[in-house]
Amino acid sequence: MSIKYSVLDLSPITAGGTPSDSFRNTADLAQHAEKWGYNRYWLAEHHNMPGIASSATAVVIGHVAAATKTIRVGSGGIMLPNHSPLVIAEQFGTLEFLFPGRIDLGLGRAPGTDQVTMRALRRDSRSDGHDFPDQLAELCAYFELGRKPVRAIPGEGLNVPIWLLGSSGFSAQLAGQLGLPFSFASHFSPDNTLPALSLYRRHFQPSDVLDKPYAMLGVNIIAADTDEEAQHLATSMQQHSLNLIRNNPIPLQPPVDNMDKLWNEFEKATLQQKFSMAIIGSPETVKHKLDAFIQETEADEIMVNAQIFDHEARLHSFEIVADLLQH
Repeated sequence: MSIKYSVLDLSPITAGGTPSDSFRNTADLAQHAEKWGYNRYWLAEHHNMPGIASSATAVVIGHVAAATKTIRVGSGGIMLPNHSPLVIAEQFGTLEFLFPGRIDLGLGRAPGTDQVTMRALRRDSRSDGHDFPDQLAELCAYFELGRKPVRAIPGEGLNVPIWLLGSSGFSAQLAGQLGLPFSFASHFSPDNTLPALSLYRRHFQPSDVLDKPYAMLGVNIIAADTDEEAQHLATSMQQHSLNLIRNNPIPLQPPVDNMDKLWNEFEKATLQQKFSMAIIGSPETVKHKLDAFIQETEADEIMVNAQIFDHEARLHSFEIVADLLQH
């Protein structure tokens, strides 16, 4: 399994914990990930989520980059329609000047939140992201040199790598047409994974950025010393999603012995489908499933997400995955 591997971190706020704890744990995980050979460390923009501390994504990226030395740090992603493209160019231009050659700008078009919060963000609630290509073009223009009435300072003249993120076909096709790297959210949209990858590769046009497609896939991996322990740890992730579909977002909960006491049959089926590509188990189980996942998708890189309540157990999970991918 010779493949690049990276981290997706939502900087989880755990029950009984604080955002300060989350940011300390995020920096600690990033330092360990760097030591274990992870390629990049991305943080995601979500709003109005009591269990996610990475809403001010660019700020947390700076926190992680300052705590590390070599690992690439970026957004997985910035939800561009929530922002002025100029502000994003300035923020990531600033980050690139502070941490040269280490910053990635992953962009999505979903709100990353609910309708009420969209309005609080001053995002047009009627928008379905159809103007995302225009916003992307505006953002890219700010990084270019040349005479223009509005300049991104800092920002212009920099080569900040731009990725498109997606959970459906829209961004897959756009990334292909523009010759950009593409990151797909297999960790919560498994049914769309293979169709989106096919669309991306089929529509790919070589560019100054890439001469061939490059696809990175998000995947939930929870590893422990035994299958039973990993399944137990995974109940925190399951509870997180269960509370989201019940419209009751709360901090990440400790694992439980039996999810059947918490969900009904419809909720169980819904979440089993959502996590159909999740890889949960002992090192042997993870190796077998991860090898099959990589062969089926032909991924160029994987991005590991692990919503685990206990920080030490989370570190151990990422260490197991790194050890498997290094050998």
